[in-house]
Amino acid sequence: MANAAFAAATVAAQGVAALLGGRVGCVVDGQVVEGQGAALTLDDPATGLPLLGYRDAGAGVAREAAAGAARAQKVWIALSAAERGRRLWALGAAIRAEAEALALLECANTGKPLRDCRGEVARVAEMAEYWAGWCDKVEGRVVPVPSGHFVTVRREPMGVVLAITPWNAPLFTAGWNVLPALAAGNAVVLKPSEYTPLTSAAFGLLAVKAGLPAGLVQVVAGAGATSGEALLGAPEVAMVTFVGGAVSGARIAGACAARMIPCVMELGGKSANIVFADADLPAAVQGAQQAIFAGSGQSCVAGSRLLVQRSVHDRFVEMLAEASSRIRLGDPLDAATEAGPVCNARQFEHVRALVSAGAAEGADVFTAPRGRALPEAGFWVPPTILAGVTNQARVAQEEIFGPVVAAIPFEDEAEAIAIANATPFGLAGAAWTSDVGRAHRVAAAVRAGTFWINGYRTIHVSVPFGGFGASGHGRSSGQEALMAYTQAKAVWVETAAVPALGFGHRPAGVGG
Repeated sequence: MANAAFAAATVAAQGVAALLGGRVGCVVDGQVVEGQGAALTLDDPATGLPLLGYRDAGAGVAREAAAGAARAQKVWIALSAAERGRRLWALGAAIRAEAEALALLECANTGKPLRDCRGEVARVAEMAEYWAGWCDKVEGRVVPVPSGHFVTVRREPMGVVLAITPWNAPLFTAGWNVLPALAAGNAVVLKPSEYTPLTSAAFGLLAVKAGLPAGLVQVVAGAGATSGEALLGAPEVAMVTFVGGAVSGARIAGACAARMIPCVMELGGKSANIVFADADLPAAVQGAQQAIFAGSGQSCVAGSRLLVQRSVHDRFVEMLAEASSRIRLGDPLDAATEAGPVCNARQFEHVRALVSAGAAEGADVFTAPRGRALPEAGFWVPPTILAGVTNQARVAQEEIFGPVVAAIPFEDEAEAIAIANATPFGLAGAAWTSDVGRAHRVAAAVRAGTFWINGYRTIHVSVPFGGFGASGHGRSSGQEALMAYTQAKAVWVETAAVPALGFGHRPAGVGG
């Protein structure tokens, strides 16, 4: 993969030159600034070789970013709602204009196939356009009360929102979390993963180019233990939205609770993809591949538990293994590639350890592509099926976050539901069946924030998304997100000619 390494380094350098002015760092008040902390290195996931380097933001830059965001939010909210909408729409246009450069940069940094990156850039532009339309529709209401008062309820922005995003889809999750907060009138400090800061920084610069106030979208590139901690303690931060693992989410939610500020938590999953014997099995096989092998399984909603009715279990696993052997693995920058490497060395070791644990627990291991050797260098994990697994196995309970699925047999509908719910997670799930009644029963019974019937892994900015239980709380899209990013204020106006005041005395000699 030496040529691929050279190509990735070249593409990354070209993208940084075109989108970031040749510098890798934070975006503070509309300018790329160098961090003050330790040196960090970005690796090429396809080869494991160094790609680019930058400096951790550190506490000083983090505090400066939070203070600048608070100033910019006052400028933003002073604009008319319609004007804010026009500027968000312009941001969507700016993203479309730089779509190919953004996709190439994302591909080089994350190892995600170029065709996937192109699709995600287009969806971020769509998010900007969607939320632009909401800016002048954040409305209040009038509440009839049993007194002489005229009572209105206003929806007001939180102020400064801290958005902490992951490495699996950095640009997509930046748009997903930043844009609704902006539509609600907030400023955002975006803290991307230290592994994948490049397109998030480009997003921050494109926001200024589109006419958003400098500082409205601050991007702090650095590690969670340093820059992230400094931002969590910044007094300007009034709310946190976090996308990531449950352990980190619990710690961040605890920090928010200590400061008495709200948070939206979009955490991990161990989603059940349920295949009944009466399903269209070829379609379910394709859906199972999309559920777990798209994006190399690095998705919070991945269908990492494949529940198959026992009467078709063995045949279905064979069908899935054969079909998955034709998935095209290769250089992420090749438009024909369907699956790339895992994003970073730490995750690579985690995935491999859990595959080994599954084998040790007695799972039958099927891997693809058959007959083709994977590169020795880089973070490559083949599409892997662990068959004959029980729901108590470690691979059925822990989030793997890689292209690995645990296939679990079940007898009937009741057992399928029981297995699906036998996890602390509750992010997503699916059922494949030709029985309409069963489809609705299972969708109602499985505890998950998103559930698909005869499909998998489709989401849209207009639809609420979030989890139950250990998968988090709050919703980060759809109209529900506007409620999360605003707070209600009740305003009471006395209208009675003689108010019925229940206490106190008028000044002597004044009034009737």
